[in-house]
Amino acid sequence: MSINTKGQGPLSGVKVLEFGQIAAGPFAGMLFADLGADVVKVERPDVGDSMREWPPFLTQEDGARYSANFSSLNRNKRSIVIDFKDPSELARLHDLCKQADVIIENYRPGVLAKFGLHYEGLVEANPKLVYCSISGYGQTGRYAQKGAFDVTIQAISGLMSVTGEEEGEPVKCGVPVADFVAGLYGAYSIVAAVHQASISGKGSYIDCSMLASVLGISALQTSEYYGNGVAPRRLGSAHPRNAPYQGYRGSDKPFVIAAGNEKLWREVVDAVEQPALADDPRFQNQTLRAKHQKELAVSLQASFSRKTADEWLTIFDQRGVPCAPINTFEDILNDPAITESGLLHQLELPNNTQTTTVGYPVKFSNYDFQIYRKPPLQGEHTEDILQEWRG
Repeated sequence: MSINTKGQGPLSGVKVLEFGQIAAGPFAGMLFADLGADVVKVERPDVGDSMREWPPFLTQEDGARYSANFSSLNRNKRSIVIDFKDPSELARLHDLCKQADVIIENYRPGVLAKFGLHYEGLVEANPKLVYCSISGYGQTGRYAQKGAFDVTIQAISGLMSVTGEEEGEPVKCGVPVADFVAGLYGAYSIVAAVHQASISGKGSYIDCSMLASVLGISALQTSEYYGNGVAPRRLGSAHPRNAPYQGYRGSDKPFVIAAGNEKLWREVVDAVEQPALADDPRFQNQTLRAKHQKELAVSLQASFSRKTADEWLTIFDQRGVPCAPINTFEDILNDPAITESGLLHQLELPNNTQTTTVGYPVKFSNYDFQIYRKPPLQGEHTEDILQEWRG
């Protein structure tokens, strides 16, 4: 039987201080909060996390507004405001750091060190501390002080070079993948370090860079380069080693199929009623089909133009060929498969408005994700945290 107790979960009891702003740090912090950790967001007294000012805003009749973007990365957390330049407030923050199991920060390298809030400045008083710095390029090296946002990391990492149409310009992925994959790598590494600290009594410093994280998930592209000495290139929706494995157009709109083995290839040939394709020497195996995929696409498209996308999707589903419509977010968020899955949750905001959000996406056999705290107002929990954590 699953457990659904307010504020409980696999990480219940873990205390996290999040010096996070915009996306990567707050996302890593939310992963901990969603699994029951006590995540306290540390904000400066001016604007705090600047994502609070990102639209769209949900607004009450009295004009009180709250950022939907901010809420999507900061549920289940509490917030304190600390003026780092005030010695008494900074001293109180140092006291909190002594009680923390984890610190997550994504300031530019060196900023927190000015206030003694770097790992070396805290570990003596808290030997089991796990401290994770998320930055664009890491804490050391020739790019360490270079500014970074998601799009610049997508550009420098090579990701944009393989994204877009073959004859077009490089484009960024529409999802801020560099921010979020760094948050995932950071959170995963923290969990490993907390486990190690529970055994050894010694914490860790984690240097998590967005650039390294994107290269980490680019394993197929980097292995392609090292394997043949040629940089991977843009192919639109096509695949360098598989065909048919891309988008095609029905008589009304586009769709995607992915016939990644010989059995599926034969199903495609039968579905489009072009038996000659099976005997064509250009298409005799996966490697040859990938090599001649442009010619193959022309032949297949001639058949696909005769039926609607939905008709083809039904045919390929019946034949077991992986296929999908090319949805908008409106399409997928209203798909019954998603609305019935329990993935979507109602999120109440501090200004008494409500929105819908995508919850923690992984299911546990003994824990049901829930939203047990609204995303916080800036500094909403300052006094509560100072009393609770400092005893």
